[in-house]
Amino acid sequence: MEYVDVVNENDEVIRSISKQEAHEKGLLHRTVISEVISNEGKWTLIKQSSDKQDAGHYVSPIGGHVESGESEDDALKREAEEEYGLKDVFKFQLKGKKIFSREILGRKENHYFILYEIYTDKKPVLNEESVGYEMFSPEELKTALKENPNKFGAAFHFIVQTFYPLLLV
Repeated sequence: MEYVDVVNENDEVIRSISKQEAHEKGLLHRTVISEVISNEGKWTLIKQSSDKQDAGHYVSPIGGHVESGESEDDALKREAEEEYGLKDVFKFQLKGKKIFSREILGRKENHYFILYEIYTDKKPVLNEESVGYEMFSPEELKTALKENPNKFGAAFHFIVQTFYPLLLV
């Protein structure tokens, strides 16, 4: 069973519980998310498989829970390997943190998003959570968000609105 740390709005740990219980009760817990950006500035987004929360939509290529007691950077490295195939040392930076809450797939997601950017030219090695990927220049992404917003998942829209508002103008 996977355990996560319940945190308050200041990101202070309150207690450790199962991820399932955190979702059932809608308790705030940490999740790492990362955008992957190439040296040319292209963003890689993955298309979620049919059993995931943003099924059929493009989302950030890396995202997952921070396990109880795990550092945020270690969680990022673990998720980057699991969801993108990044096994080697890679360059990354913290972009920011923000609470994202929603009800989806019969559960309450109350996540303290910890957003990173990873810089690599490596193409993703997809796992069972993804069915494809696409690379976007910032201008292509800006156009797609404006002309076809339903192509992207709700969590990605939240990230863009919160951390990358220039993609919306």
